Amino acid sequence: MEKVDISRAVEALSKGKLVVYPTDTLYGLGADIFNESAVNKVFKIKKRSSNNPLSVSVSSFSDIEKIAFVDDKVKKLVETFLPGKLTIILNKKNVVPDIVTGGLDKIAVRIPNNKIALELLSKFGPLTATSANVHGMKTPFIINEINMQFKDEIAVYLDDGCLEGKPSTIVDATTEELKIIREGAILRNEIMSLM
Repeated sequence: MEKVDISRAVEALSKGKLVVYPTDTLYGLGADIFNESAVNKVFKIKKRSSNNPLSVSVSSFSDIEKIAFVDDKVKKLVETFLPGKLTIILNKKNVVPDIVTGGLDKIAVRIPNNKIALELLSKFGPLTATSANVHGMKTPFIINEINMQFKDEIAVYLDDGCLEGKPSTIVDATTEELKIIREGAILRNEIMSLM
């Protein structure tokens, strides 16, 4: 992966454009979460209802702290499983526009274990992390197929070959007891044994 692609992606994102970037599961559709019109474009090109919340990718625990409230339980989850295939639902801070979370006061956050994603996120900041496909259509594993769904709507594609990872496990950490919303790559008992 040439450095130029990352810098082109950062530049495109800072202008409110969309990029497709690799994660440790599938390709993600990235927009600046603080730019409401960019986030709106994500809903539009995915043909996804705007009350359907988008998850967010960040590069570090300190980035999570900027957008959501964390406690010791969350810190332990992050230290153990992230970067990796875990999405944590947290109470969001007011800096996050409501459009990202479908008007909810919660936000789903992950740190993908992918070198290109981490470099992009550390250089730019938090991005939407929804799968790079039109809502209801199969999520493609390769850039060419994603391009066929989105055409010219994407400013930069960061190609990392064929990505076919098992989906992330989703855990809700907004209540006293952790709730597993979706069991994916990380097993329920691996998470529960921490608590």
